[in-house]
Amino acid sequence: MKRIGTSVMGITATDADDPVYGNSAKLVYSILEGQPYFSIEPHTGIIRTALPNMDREAREEYLVVIQAKDMGGHMGGLSGTTTVTVTLTDVNDNPPKFTQSLYHLSVLEDMAVGDVAGRVKANDRDLGQNARSLYEIIDGDGMDVFEITTDSQTQEGVVTLKKPLDFETKRSYTLKVEAGNAHIDPRFISKGPFKDTAAVKITVEDADEPPVFSLPAYFLEVRESVNVGSDIGQIMARDPDIVISPIRYSIDRHTDLERLFNINADDGKITLAKPLDRETEVWHNITVIATETRNHSQVSRVPVAIKVLDVNDNAPELASQTEAYLCENGKSGQVIQTVSATDKDDPKAGQYFFYNLAPEISRNPNFTIKNNADNSVSILARHSGFSRQKQDIYFLPIIISDSGNPPMSSTNTLTIRVCGCSTDGTVQSCNVEAFVLPIGLSMGALIAILACIILLLVIVVLFVTLRRHKNEPLIIKDDEDVRENIIRYDDEGGGEEDTEAFDIATLQNPDGFNGFLPRKDIKPDLQYVPRQSLPPVLNGVDVDEFINVRLHDADIDPTAPPYDSIQIYGYEGRGSTAGSLSSLETTSTDSEQNFDYLKEWGPRFKKLGDMYAVGETDRET
Repeated sequence: MKRIGTSVMGITATDADDPVYGNSAKLVYSILEGQPYFSIEPHTGIIRTALPNMDREAREEYLVVIQAKDMGGHMGGLSGTTTVTVTLTDVNDNPPKFTQSLYHLSVLEDMAVGDVAGRVKANDRDLGQNARSLYEIIDGDGMDVFEITTDSQTQEGVVTLKKPLDFETKRSYTLKVEAGNAHIDPRFISKGPFKDTAAVKITVEDADEPPVFSLPAYFLEVRESVNVGSDIGQIMARDPDIVISPIRYSIDRHTDLERLFNINADDGKITLAKPLDRETEVWHNITVIATETRNHSQVSRVPVAIKVLDVNDNAPELASQTEAYLCENGKSGQVIQTVSATDKDDPKAGQYFFYNLAPEISRNPNFTIKNNADNSVSILARHSGFSRQKQDIYFLPIIISDSGNPPMSSTNTLTIRVCGCSTDGTVQSCNVEAFVLPIGLSMGALIAILACIILLLVIVVLFVTLRRHKNEPLIIKDDEDVRENIIRYDDEGGGEEDTEAFDIATLQNPDGFNGFLPRKDIKPDLQYVPRQSLPPVLNGVDVDEFINVRLHDADIDPTAPPYDSIQIYGYEGRGSTAGSLSSLETTSTDSEQNFDYLKEWGPRFKKLGDMYAVGETDRET
């Protein structure tokens, strides 16, 4: 949008002829196409605008054909042409314009805050930054409920929800929206305001909404002494829709794990299900759920805080001092201990306690009490001269009452121990044994003495055990003794082979053994080589030597049985002046023998001689 004669551009043509020779190289410019919009200066070639207020929005591009002719433009001159494309650049000379004066939008009442309700757009014929517009709500009854922003990509006005809607409260809103250029060119400000307005009507449609409670949160109070089943309070909710649906109430049991409360599903009254105890828990926080019976998906929740109020249902007790110490050297009227009480109840006026001795010992000869002004009491000794040997422990029952309504009381027993103290009153010992046995032993010394006693007992037990084992006889006197057992064999006798298995004559007379006698009862596995016989035994050999020789023969005999056997020898030995008494070596009978020589042996054999003498007389008779 320039004035007439505004320079657009300049062009230059060249001629190969000699410029000093006549008019052959003198050029003249003219426009063949592009009028009446542009003009050109004939001699300079500068293109200028020929019309005012050229509008890019009406026509953006122009094609201008320029001719250059020599010979000064006269007839007979040569010419050449060129085409120039002229494009008009944009300026912000157009305001934004809404396509319609009234926009209609429709939204549901349960639309969430921040959601888009709709879009409006004002068109601007300009380009780029000149077409940028800003949207604003300048009037209307929904200025506080809705807001509008500009979409930088589409240059649209985006209407969004700023507050929740309620169809039952307000069903429509009207907004006046203005769209204005972000950048205004001062050269064209006289052309009028570069903005436009439009009306936006928003209709709210009904939606099925969840129940709405009468309060955002509930606070209830109940005394801890209230009976089970009593009403505590009531929760109320309603269906905000036009078509009202009945409401059912329930308690979220995750918030009431002990199931202390119940709620009426129809009217929302909360009742007590179990006894309460303020001293255990003061506050109970539960959640009540309201559900539409026609649409169970429509659910609302509300927190309910229940405070348990205190009643005077606990008796006071001694705070912590249940044991006191009295020195033997204490004086009459001396304060033994100062005790205080505590109460689990919490009256608004504060606690005040009364202390008294039990009625049965109200005239206690040993102790008395003195009430202090600070809810405590002092225990005093009535006399001096307490002794641990006479009595080391005293029990003092104290009745403590509170100031509640009705008052509560309890009897608490204070244990008073008589102790030995130093001159400054420091307790040293409270045990009677410590007074009777002033010279005591430490725990370590007692353990050491006990260990020594146990060690001595172990040594004595070991010594007795060893002595008992040492005195046991070598002869086995149990059931395994073969001499006292009957052994039965099922083998049949071998007849003469059994009697000939061993030569008994050898056992009767060792002098008659001159060589090796083979075994007849078994067949040897190995061929036995006869060994050199031992030299004849001298007449002076004794039984022990004879047995040793036979033992040696049995040890080297490969045919001997590999087990122990009993060997019976009838050899009595030599060297006796009386000779042998055995009849094994003689072939004579008892009747052929003379026993008169027994009388010659002395008094020791007199009895034996008389016995055989009697036998001989009988024989003669």
